[in-house]
Amino acid sequence: MTVAIQVFAAFFAASFADSKTLALQIHLDRAGYSCSAIDGQWGEKSKRALERYLVDQRLFGEGGRFPGPEQAFDLLFAGASSPFRTETVTAEDLAALTSIPEDPAAKADLPRMGYETIKEMFAERGHLSQPALVKLNPGVDWAHVKAGQKIVLPDFPPMSDEFLAAERGRPNRPKRPEASLVRVSVSRCTVSAYDANGATIAHFPCSIAADKAKVPSRGELKITSCVAWPNFTYTPDHTPSGRKVRRHVWPEGENCPVGVAWMGLNLPGYGIHGTPRPESIGYTGSHGCFRLANWNAARLLAMCKPGTKVAVDP
Repeated sequence: MTVAIQVFAAFFAASFADSKTLALQIHLDRAGYSCSAIDGQWGEKSKRALERYLVDQRLFGEGGRFPGPEQAFDLLFAGASSPFRTETVTAEDLAALTSIPEDPAAKADLPRMGYETIKEMFAERGHLSQPALVKLNPGVDWAHVKAGQKIVLPDFPPMSDEFLAAERGRPNRPKRPEASLVRVSVSRCTVSAYDANGATIAHFPCSIAADKAKVPSRGELKITSCVAWPNFTYTPDHTPSGRKVRRHVWPEGENCPVGVAWMGLNLPGYGIHGTPRPESIGYTGSHGCFRLANWNAARLLAMCKPGTKVAVDP
């Protein structure tokens, strides 16, 4: 890489890190209003997160005129500290990488369905899209990352901390309030959680079934199970006539099809869960469950318990 290209790359990284849109997405996510994968781009999921935050904070009325991302950042978070941290890739990070085969039976033999690349691992740690992670770290050779490599990320606590009981001496773990109600909006592709007083405590984009017949009908459900690091029973979509259906139990991990968290509903086969593909969130395409980015599924799990009410709206 020439000196000129290095200088340009450093300038581009600095300008991206200084983006008010990027910073706004990070601060909203910290407040519980996620756009799913943070990318520095202003789209519908970011707009909905901001508008919901402003309404809940009583800063703008429903149906009023909402500010754009730069104006909103200046209004809400201009005095906040830097939302980034620098993390070092460790030998343990590299050793944890997993190669996931295509064959269903071979997947069942894995000890864990973990991350396949350091890029995937660190993007999820920062609630980022992988292209945004690359923009923040232009000098990194992602195909040949070694222990000791410094990576710039938005500063979020580890997902696994959401599964731990709150303890003294863990100042970086946010204490999640308990959800009294979880509301799913099918038309807006969102999941919101409310406390006993009706205040919003989380607002996440979700994905729902492309086949409307598979979407749970509107009404009240409840959570019957909360599982951190669930496994997944794979059943093929088609089995030739006369042959026995061959199911396989795939192990836990960030690349498990149901992600890092499962909240089962009192509707057999349905639940709210994570996904290894955060870029797919906000669109139709699941088999009927409600999918969240892994980090949001982990946060919601920390707020819920068996018996938590779930309302499904059209």
